[in-house]
Amino acid sequence: MLLRAEAWQLLCDWTPSEKLRTHARAVELVMRDFAASQGEDVELFGLAGLLHDGDYDRWPDEHPRRIVAWLRERGEAAVAHAISAHYTRWEVPYDSLLDKALLASDEITGFIMACALVRPTRTEGLEPRSVKKKLKDKAFAAGVDRFEVAEGLRMLMEAVGGSEDEHLARIIAALHEHRAELGLT
Repeated sequence: MLLRAEAWQLLCDWTPSEKLRTHARAVELVMRDFAASQGEDVELFGLAGLLHDGDYDRWPDEHPRRIVAWLRERGEAAVAHAISAHYTRWEVPYDSLLDKALLASDEITGFIMACALVRPTRTEGLEPRSVKKKLKDKAFAAGVDRFEVAEGLRMLMEAVGGSEDEHLARIIAALHEHRAELGLT
């Protein structure tokens, strides 16, 4: 299995943007938290979160082909497949919980961080209902694809149960736990 240190080094080499590295780390944390809550492989889920946009900064027109090829060359087929499927319009099937979890974690994690950054208390006291209200405001964090958020949460709820609010609360809690590292203090 690919070691996290090697994955982090690749991310740093391929991703000069501090903002995108922070997003990758946030999605990694959310994926690790989800995996732990479901009794899944925390390292595997974490790698998918960390590397999902690994080639975006350098090769946006080729995203995610470069990172997927790099992972396949190293025998990381499950992570490669999840990354190749982390946007529904790419029409890659969602074969595993890993695939669905990455889709359900990527856009919403960035969105929740945006919600936190406009609040004086950041993640402290941030509630799922506030996130859902902001999702309705198309002008707020306009780059976040609301369809991807909804579809990811739908697939995740279908796969493991729970409500939208429960999943949002779990993500908020995971980000809050690492708020200093993520610049949310």
